Amino acid sequence: MRYWLMKSEPDEASIDDLAHAPHRTLPWTGVRNYQARNFMRDTMRVGDGVLFYHSSCPEPGIAGLAHVSSTAYPDPTQFDSKSPYYDAKSTHENPRWMLVDVVFEKKCALIPLAALREHEALADMRVLAKGNRLSITPVTEAEWTFITNHLM
Repeated sequence: MRYWLMKSEPDEASIDDLAHAPHRTLPWTGVRNYQARNFMRDTMRVGDGVLFYHSSCPEPGIAGLAHVSSTAYPDPTQFDSKSPYYDAKSTHENPRWMLVDVVFEKKCALIPLAALREHEALADMRVLAKGNRLSITPVTEAEWTFITNHLM
């Protein structure tokens, strides 16, 4: 099993949206970064743990837990000319962007970015790295265990 931190803007898809979605499942649409896409396409597996992170909001931080519930498949928003995630260079025969589905597990009190920075055990977490803007980053088993056992 692997672990991931997946960022979402709460006005687009929040932990509450995930909790209330049909089957408590959402497709992780709109990723337009090749490294994040490659994580979903090449590395993520069904059952992998997800730290659901609210970003681009007044107080960013971990808002809950989820898990990956599908293998990667083409993101339909790349084909929709009305979508902000439309990609004219992508075709059904050769899709550029992939997604996975995630399933809600648990909502928690928000664990702000500042609180994550306070713990030496999390010092190497990629979300804390200066200049990190990736929407999906791997989380080590030690980081996952520390967060789920000590901060939630």
